[in-house]
Order: sequence, then C-alpha cells, then structure tokens
Amino acid sequence: MRLSTKSRYGLRALFDIAYNCGAGSTQIQDISRRQHISQRYLEQIFQSLKKVGILKSKRGPQGGYMLAKIPADINLSEIIRATEGDLMLVECARKGRKKVMCEFAGECATQTVWQGAEAVFHDYLHKITLQDLCERGMELGVKKDGDELFAYSI
Repeated sequence: MRLSTKSRYGLRALFDIAYNCGAGSTQIQDISRRQHISQRYLEQIFQSLKKVGILKSKRGPQGGYMLAKIPADINLSEIIRATEGDLMLVECARKGRKKVMCEFAGECATQTVWQGAEAVFHDYLHKITLQDLCERGMELGVKKDGDELFAYSI
C-alpha cells in the first residue's frame, strides 16, 4: 500500500495549522509557502477535510482555514480516511464490507493476515494525534512561522 500525496500533504498542512496557528486561522498561501505545496492542490485537499469536520474556513479579511477541533481530538486515522477513503492492503481482504469476488474466498489462509495487518495499521494511526505531532515538532526544533519576528539582539 502506498499513501497518495493527498494524504501526506493533507497531514503536513494540518500539522502546519496546528503548530503555527493553534486555534487561530491561517491563509492558504501561508501554508503553501511553509510546506511547499501548491495552493490549488491544498484547496482540493481541504475540501475533503472540511466535509468530515476536521477543518473549517472563514471568509473575509480575518478569515482563513482553522482546525474544527482541538489538535488532541484529531487523529491521523481520520485524516487519512478523509483524504484516501477506505485504506486496504489488498482488495480481497475487505472485512465487514461488500465482498470482492475471489476464487479463494473462505479457504484463503492469507486473507486473515492482510486483515490483521490493516487493523494494526489503523490502530497505530488512531493513537497518534495532531497534538502528538506538534510535540514532536517542538522536540525536533521545527521553527514556527513568526519565531524570527520576535528575535531581539543587543
């Protein structure tokens, strides 16, 4: 399985908002500049994130994009689901969904392996929040936008 740029860029953009703005709003061009992602592509990604209630926007001079929830309440699993849809390692291992026709259905020993791996992956992503990423960013010394604005020297 390979995650698309939609997921990777969406996660980076949400981290950027949480890390640089907290509960405030930010302009899409600022996220684009900081993360080196096209504004047009970000707008497409943000539509998916708005639909599921992760992101919201406000028009006007003080407008922009902001998180719809606090970073501690947004886990990576919901971000990935919003941008990718259903994530499956293999199509034939759909559990609890419409089954895909497989000539080995019901007698395939590997099907449960793929279902288990998918569950572990989802559980792992579910445990990590945007708040966790912000804390990792702080530990790594990731600069916040505006940090240099208040650097004084005598």
